[in-house]
Amino acid sequence: MLRFAPSPTGDMPIGNLRVAILNYLVSQQSNLPFTIRIEDSDKAHNIEGKDTEIMQILEKFALIHDSVFHQSEHLHMHQTLAIKLLEEKKAFICTCAAQRCECINVQHDASLLKKEKIPFSIRIQQPNTDIVVPDILSEAYITKAETIEPFVILRADGTPTDTFACACGDMLSGVTLIIRENTSLLESAKQEHIKSLLNFESTSKYAHIASILDKQNAPMAQEDEKTYVKWLFAQGFIPDAIINYLLTLGYKEIPEEIFTLPEAIKWFKLENISLEASKFDLEKLKSINRAHLKNMPDVQLSTLFGFADAEVGKLVKLYLSEASTINELALRIRPIFAKKSLNNAYKEEMMLLQNIIMDAPMISQYDEFISYLKKNSNLEEETLLNALRLLLTGADTGPNLCDIYPFIKAYLLEVAS
Repeated sequence: MLRFAPSPTGDMPIGNLRVAILNYLVSQQSNLPFTIRIEDSDKAHNIEGKDTEIMQILEKFALIHDSVFHQSEHLHMHQTLAIKLLEEKKAFICTCAAQRCECINVQHDASLLKKEKIPFSIRIQQPNTDIVVPDILSEAYITKAETIEPFVILRADGTPTDTFACACGDMLSGVTLIIRENTSLLESAKQEHIKSLLNFESTSKYAHIASILDKQNAPMAQEDEKTYVKWLFAQGFIPDAIINYLLTLGYKEIPEEIFTLPEAIKWFKLENISLEASKFDLEKLKSINRAHLKNMPDVQLSTLFGFADAEVGKLVKLYLSEASTINELALRIRPIFAKKSLNNAYKEEMMLLQNIIMDAPMISQYDEFISYLKKNSNLEEETLLNALRLLLTGADTGPNLCDIYPFIKAYLLEVAS
């Protein structure tokens, strides 16, 4: 089994999405179940509605899962396992603040503490030996025992910490491969320590992938809105392109630059991901996004702009030479079908052409259309074309009018209004 375990404490980072995609991809290749586990054990930091938002994002990327549950659904089991460790003296009661621990050798009476209303947590004992974390992408990671101080597994309010809940969740669900960023190496060691003390012979393997870096070659900071999936959507990037880009990051000898997730399932190998961190390249993503928009069926592309017309889809594709995202395309396509402003140097000429077009018969060929306008306007060609471009597109630059006309002629009365 593979799992994606997001936390509903904020917007989904791009790095988390990459982890989700990899988990889904490997599950499909291995014919193993893929589950979504919402890590909501940290009640103080959960944000209402973020769990629903996470699921909506996964749906947009078509990351189909076999099951989904909230970590909090297994609260009783987490508490039972924490008490088991306590009874076996593999954990101890602590009344100290979360950041310090002076209770290692103190024998606290839980019932007495409860009676006196003294809050306490449960901490796990420090390991006696180094922790070995197996990894399919590199040699096993070894964490020195002394670097893992006794850490809290059950908070004073009775809820498990993320580390403990995650370890128990993976153990109880039978997760066989854990894909996560290498910034979580210490977490992996702590979770293996927990499983070991619970006498669980872990069958989980790990794949710690490198983080995505920003322009300053640092891990993408959470306070930067550009690190989140919702920012990519807001900028007009489409799911297929985002998946395509994220799967190319650090991949050795990628067989094709432009592909969809179903296509990647056929050739992608997790072990071909480099352990070197990759920089987030917005321009590269734009290039991939442009290619996916170009490959999109014309009718489907037109629906992004409120149409269901292959001709409009073809019109949109004319602008892909100068635009890369839905937003950039919208800045060019929407003015074509909007009421035109006459507040420019060609006001009179545009009004004249408007009147001629409104009374004109349907003309299929662009050359015949221009000849008709010349004859009935008596405008010089350069002036006519400049005014006509503004009238038809709302802009003074863009693709050739002869290329645009075939795709807007059916909407000419609307376009020229």
